[in-house]
Order: sequence, then structure tokens, then C-alpha cells
Amino acid sequence: MSDQLPWYKQFWPWFLIILPMCAVIASLTTLKIALDNSDSLVAEDYYKQGKAINMDLRKIKYAQQIGMKFLVTVDDQELTITQHGGPEYRAALNVRFYHPTIEAKDFSLNATADANYVYHIPLDAAITGPWEVRIEGFDAKWRIQQRIDIKDDFEYWLN
Repeated sequence: MSDQLPWYKQFWPWFLIILPMCAVIASLTTLKIALDNSDSLVAEDYYKQGKAINMDLRKIKYAQQIGMKFLVTVDDQELTITQHGGPEYRAALNVRFYHPTIEAKDFSLNATADANYVYHIPLDAAITGPWEVRIEGFDAKWRIQQRIDIKDDFEYWLN
């Protein structure tokens, strides 16, 4: 007669214990990732932001009425913005780039024109992918806003 090994020295009990343990470890890891990378798109003051959106729509409609149109050129690590429509605008522009999902990538700056009335914006790193672009006059009377999918060495019309 053969001696039977105790349960903890056999293969199958450990195999059946390890499978659910892997699922528990994976779910705890997923929970930690979800808590560390919370969604930044949800706003607590949604009512105030909704009212602000209505004011922004007036600025966008005004820009369309006066025919403001800009050409944005992406070249390596520089953005070039040139006006091609509407009344001549020579003051600084408030330029904002919003990434649709990663708030840490968002950036905004004031761009001033050179002698040829072209706005050059140097970038720290090349940007690609989907972006929400807002160009607003320094006096905040008009705004152009458009979503574009940025690729290097490409031109985009904003109107």
C-alpha cells in the first residue's frame, strides 16, 4: 500500500489556490490604477461652466460673422499661425491647446506677431494626435475653436 502525501505537498490544491489568487491580485492592481488615474473631465461646478459655454458661443458666432480665418502650420517643434480672413488683427493672440483626455498635456500662451504679421509658437516637444484648438483675440471679443488631428508637417484651417 502506498502512503498518501498530505494535501499541501500535492500539485492540484496549490493549482486551484493560485488561479483565484491571481484574479484577486489583478483586480487589486486594476483598482489601484483606477484610483491613481482619476478622470479629470468631470466638473463640480458644471452649471457655471454651462453658462460660460453659452458666452463662448457668442464669441464663436461673432468670429464667424466677421469672417476670421487662420492657417495653422505644424512643423517639427513650431506652430505658425497666419490670418487669412476677417479684419486685420495685429494684437496678441491667446492660443490654447486642449488634449481631449489628458489634462496634463494642455497648454496655453500669448502669441505675438512678427514683422510679417505671422505668429510663431515654439514647442517644447512635438505634438500629435487629437487636440481642441482655441484662438482668441487679446481683447476677448471673438474666438475660433476647432478640433483637429495634428500630424507633423501639416496645415490646418481654423474658421
